Amino acid sequence: MSSYIKAIIKRHKRKMARTEDIKLRQHLNADALIKDMHTGFAGIRDYRTGTVTHTLADSLMAGFAMFSLKDPSLLVFDQRRFRSPQNLMTIYAMGSIPRDSSMREILDGVDPNDLPPLFKEAFRKLQRGKILEKFVFMEGCYLLNLDGTGYFSSDFRHSDACLEKKHRKSGKVMYYLQNETATRSN
Repeated sequence: MSSYIKAIIKRHKRKMARTEDIKLRQHLNADALIKDMHTGFAGIRDYRTGTVTHTLADSLMAGFAMFSLKDPSLLVFDQRRFRSPQNLMTIYAMGSIPRDSSMREILDGVDPNDLPPLFKEAFRKLQRGKILEKFVFMEGCYLLNLDGTGYFSSDFRHSDACLEKKHRKSGKVMYYLQNETATRSN
């Protein structure tokens, strides 16, 4: 056997030994947290009337999946949905996945005030499980990476919430919105 193959086998054995040392915590793993999120989404009252193709919980989970998978747009997520719907439905406990245009329409009607309690509950579990202790930095505050992104811009459509950029030479005004989120460092 060549020394190259021996080195590969040795690395694989070390990796397997480290994997065996990892203990999965019953309520603090991705599957449990995703299940809790789905249960919370199922508790939000559906504002739509009549027959619906996708439950509100499935639509909210699709939005959650898109952000947790860090897809840069609804279109990219829709392409993922088309390529591997069974994987998404299994991992994120969805019965169906709306197309990008349907998801946009469904999620736009959700009251944003219904969502913070779900994330507070997930944060509480992580805090009680001492998962967040390694993020405590100074004076008991958490250290997080922040990432900002622009998600809307137009030179004619705008709202009171829009920021404005004025072009120096032409004087043309560009209206835009930005979003800032906490990100995980690898």
